[in-house]
Amino acid sequence: MTYWYQKSVEETVKEQKTDLKNGLTNEEARKRLEKMGPNKLKEGKGRTPFQMFLDQFKDVLVIILLISALISAFLGETSDAVVITIILILNATLGVVQEYKAEKSLAALKEMAAPDAVVLRDGQQQKIRASALVPGDIVLLEAGDYVPADLRLFSTTDLKTEESVLTGESIPVDKTAKRIQREKAPLGDQRNIAFMGTAVTYGRGKGIVIATGMETEMGQIAGMLEKHDREPTPLQKRLDQMGRKLGLITLIIVAIVIVAGLLRGMKFFDMFMTGISLAVAAVPEGLPAVVTIVLALGVQRMIKKHAIIRRLPAVETLGATTVICTDKTGTLTQNQMTVKAIYLANRIIEVGGEGYKPEGDFYLKVGEEEGNQEKDASSDVKSIDPQSDEDLSLLLKAAALCNNAELTRNNRDKDWDIIGDPTEGALVVAAAKAGYQKEKLETDYPRIKEFPFDSHRKRMSTINQTPAGNQLAFVKGAPDEILKICNSYQKNGQVITLDEESRREILSQNERFASRSLRVLAVAYKPVNQDYKLDLIEAGLTFIGLIGMIDPPRREVAGSVKTCKEAGIRPVMITGDYPVTARTIAAELGIYQEGDRIITGAELEDMPQSELEEAVLKTTVFARVSPKHKSRIVKALQKNNQVVAMTGDGVNDAPALKESNIGVAMGITGTDVSKEAADMVLTDDNFTSIVTAVEEGRAIYQNIKKFIRFLLSCNIGEILALFLAIISGLPRPLIPIQILWVNLVTDGFPALALGVDPADSDLMQRPPRDPNEGIFAGKMGFNIITQGIYIGFITLISFYIGHIYYSLPVARTMAFGTLSLSQLCHSFNSRSERYSLRRIGFFTNRYLLLAVAFSAALQLGVMLLPPLQGIFKVTPLTGSQWLIILLISLSVIPFVELLKAMGVTYKDN
Repeated sequence: MTYWYQKSVEETVKEQKTDLKNGLTNEEARKRLEKMGPNKLKEGKGRTPFQMFLDQFKDVLVIILLISALISAFLGETSDAVVITIILILNATLGVVQEYKAEKSLAALKEMAAPDAVVLRDGQQQKIRASALVPGDIVLLEAGDYVPADLRLFSTTDLKTEESVLTGESIPVDKTAKRIQREKAPLGDQRNIAFMGTAVTYGRGKGIVIATGMETEMGQIAGMLEKHDREPTPLQKRLDQMGRKLGLITLIIVAIVIVAGLLRGMKFFDMFMTGISLAVAAVPEGLPAVVTIVLALGVQRMIKKHAIIRRLPAVETLGATTVICTDKTGTLTQNQMTVKAIYLANRIIEVGGEGYKPEGDFYLKVGEEEGNQEKDASSDVKSIDPQSDEDLSLLLKAAALCNNAELTRNNRDKDWDIIGDPTEGALVVAAAKAGYQKEKLETDYPRIKEFPFDSHRKRMSTINQTPAGNQLAFVKGAPDEILKICNSYQKNGQVITLDEESRREILSQNERFASRSLRVLAVAYKPVNQDYKLDLIEAGLTFIGLIGMIDPPRREVAGSVKTCKEAGIRPVMITGDYPVTARTIAAELGIYQEGDRIITGAELEDMPQSELEEAVLKTTVFARVSPKHKSRIVKALQKNNQVVAMTGDGVNDAPALKESNIGVAMGITGTDVSKEAADMVLTDDNFTSIVTAVEEGRAIYQNIKKFIRFLLSCNIGEILALFLAIISGLPRPLIPIQILWVNLVTDGFPALALGVDPADSDLMQRPPRDPNEGIFAGKMGFNIITQGIYIGFITLISFYIGHIYYSLPVARTMAFGTLSLSQLCHSFNSRSERYSLRRIGFFTNRYLLLAVAFSAALQLGVMLLPPLQGIFKVTPLTGSQWLIILLISLSVIPFVELLKAMGVTYKDN
């Protein structure tokens, strides 16, 4: 067996036939992928369509119907047995088609949420799907990534990984590139191997792929780690419980009906079949499955709107969201950070250009030298050469070297793009505008050591060797934090002691930049020796300057914020920026209004949780906060019964994402760890997509209630018609086959069409629903009962007219037609519990029109075609009889319209 941890980097490179500097070629990677297969763990085989078909017959009521068919055949009622069997097969086929589509939707969803990997191929960094990795690939790791395959590390910078998924130990493990000589080292001691599925919690690293897919350590125990994510949603569970209760009630009603029928001298078999039909009519056994289908279809629509739902229950919760806690950078803004202004010790320099394009000039405003920064903004400017300015040149070099971002041109449209943090990318672009290409700088000033940025220090440091052979430490970070560790500043190439007056001037300039909505970083440096201790490196620094950059608000966000507020949802900004910058952006977008509170991270540190719970309802901006504060904010909001959506993109955001009701990760800038912790991933990192997802969540929940209302009211109508007829001494108005046909065939298609009904136009002008409300909250129960009673009543009226004026066969045919057609008419009523058909538009749901037309065609086929008339025991009707059926069936629409006009069908929150 090959123990890769025992091999040197050189041996690994030789055996994997790769190149540390350039990686594999794209052509070689393609060949290896064909040979080795995708980098995926084998999953349990999904159900085949045939297995899905068989599963449709496992329901208790379906089994009873099958037994009924056998009994019918045994007693010579062959046509009944055949019809029951055909109906069950049709119903099962429809179920398979729907379930197969749902499975496909969820599989596509899983594929979209699959992790990416950054690799080196053909000498270029590329972001590819992790499934496309092959042995020999060179993979780059950063904090927040999931390790996409087993890697033999050859370069590490303070790299730590969390390996609990393999070892059970949650404490991050320090990684190294050094060869390990130990024989049969346990996984936890293989410090030069990064294992697939483990999370990078700190630092950076590079590794050679040594195993993919089932050949990885994770793959070898994949059977033990198989996941079962298909947990029913809360609504599905409530519907299942409701179905069981309805089943119990139905059994009592069935027993009463059978006993009453037998006492009146009816045949036992007829009453047995009637009882079975009643049971099928009463229990909505397919509701949980229909909910899954509607949720899956809704999820597919949300994908098109840039929101990937990772867990189906999140769709239900979205509709109840009351607070959206959002990051500023990239979510509310465009995430195209651009350096606009630079402050050096004696002047301000403006920087031209937009976005990541490395083109733009540097301008000095005439008259602003020697600290006269208050001159009017319209003062004359003169262009300067940054390479001939010693202070500016040093600042730009330091900012580009103390930096892990890469400026690249993407393959799609050859536009400039950034791999890495956008803020760091802006610094790389600014240096490139001055003619300092990062690749060349890193060759001339090779990096010796790095101390990565973290949210506690709020800075990053690197040690680089200069062309002259000496070493410099470059540090960049939050201005207030950088100034704490500086004792001097540079002016015109001279190092000057940093006194209090100079310190105040720098902080004052930082405030002026912030008031322009600029994000500000400070840059400092110092010569160093061989002692690379962090506390020694980040002390006694020389301040070079401030860099102000802007990430302009997304144009569409202000409208989305307005929509939020109209919908009773409170947007809250959580940012690491200064309060002044945060307030300016928040006010521009409409998040912050005069009188709202702004809380800083420092205030949070000293604030008891009980006080935060009071303050959080009046606060719209949290500034200068770290990820650890997000969990406290979430808990404080939830303590006030708020349903919280929280955005995040970093490793440290994962706890808050998990604790929130809806964790929202960023698909572009987000780490793998944050995406794994989230319920929803935004593919465009846009706040507007969150609001759109909330609206879609509300619409999906509303549509689920629509078809529940439709199906249950129809079921009540069927039960009532049969129950009252038998109790009152009338003949049975419907025979079992007719009830089965209506319940299992004609109702199904309109119910599904209601699941994709367009949302009410004022859906986002209503307050969020209570997440704990029952299915029958508001007037739902009232609507089901009253509308069900009406359907049952008009079915009996039609039967009574036929029975009095014509004959029993005609009466049953009229009742059959009335029940079916009235339910199809009622499907249009179910589109809204508050608005009339005239307002919502009769033709605005084409799927419902098609479903009703198809179901009506099936019903007319049964009633008009002679071969089917015999099977369903119906008789040809005259024109006047059809007119009675049509008028009575259509009456359900004005009846419900009248109830809506009276305002008794809905209840405002």
